[in-house]
Amino acid sequence: MTNPYLSVSSEVAEAVASGRPVVALESTIFTHGLPRPRNVEVALEGEQIVRDAGAVPATIGVHRGTPTVGLSADQINDLAHDDAVIKAGIRELSIASVTGASAGTTIAATAFLARAAGIDVFATGGLGGVHHGASENFDESADLYALATTSVVLISSGAKAILDIGATLERFESLSVPVVGYRTNSYPGFYVVDSGYTVGARVESPEQIARLLTVHRGLGAAGGVLVANPVPADQQLDPHELDAVIQRAWSDAERDGVHGQQLTPYLLDYIRRATDGRSLDANVALYRNNVALAAQVATALVVGA
Repeated sequence: MTNPYLSVSSEVAEAVASGRPVVALESTIFTHGLPRPRNVEVALEGEQIVRDAGAVPATIGVHRGTPTVGLSADQINDLAHDDAVIKAGIRELSIASVTGASAGTTIAATAFLARAAGIDVFATGGLGGVHHGASENFDESADLYALATTSVVLISSGAKAILDIGATLERFESLSVPVVGYRTNSYPGFYVVDSGYTVGARVESPEQIARLLTVHRGLGAAGGVLVANPVPADQQLDPHELDAVIQRAWSDAERDGVHGQQLTPYLLDYIRRATDGRSLDANVALYRNNVALAAQVATALVVGA
């Protein structure tokens, strides 16, 4: 049944209906995560990686008030150059629809819309999680709860480096979200291969990941599966340098009185400037890597169906 509040491109709808592999891609990476013109280049490159693997890309965002699964190149370009574009989680989707706003969708909103369109696999960069001080300010990403209730495979390179990684992993355990490392026993730290924390299990192939979602669903679990896929080792930031930069970033954020929704972009921009843009290079590298793996998983799901 067609949802009157959701636009699904004909290419994506036909691919889902015919059982072809489809990969969901988020839009915040090009609306809020990367500077122009690199943002559009990376968005279109991600789609091409999916196509080259024989799958169909479904970039998801809100274009002029309409939640859209399968943004066109023109729509991607429009969102990427809109200075008024907002960031939308699930709760902002209806607000954007009513106000006519354009929005980049977070992991939570992208996963939610992907499942509404029948898509099983979603590739992103870094995941939201538990922020430092959450025991006092309750600052936890909605991404955590979306994964607990949305049946998708999410390929990411760990939680964003500025987060409380240990608390984030504890929260996933509490929410019964399986977290597995792809060919690793270490939980990646976004810009770096190893966050210093381990995962409880690892998988070695796209086929194992596909089977994991199939069994998770078959047992009646409501949520999704999180696959931790580390940034390629030769493209990571130096871990010691990153730790020092993050400490300075937190100190300066406290000095400048930055809190709430402004904190994450402040810290990530600080890291970008402090590393002379090398953090962006690592971000792009891990994103490409995740998209490529997601396309393989989507294909494995179709083949194994």
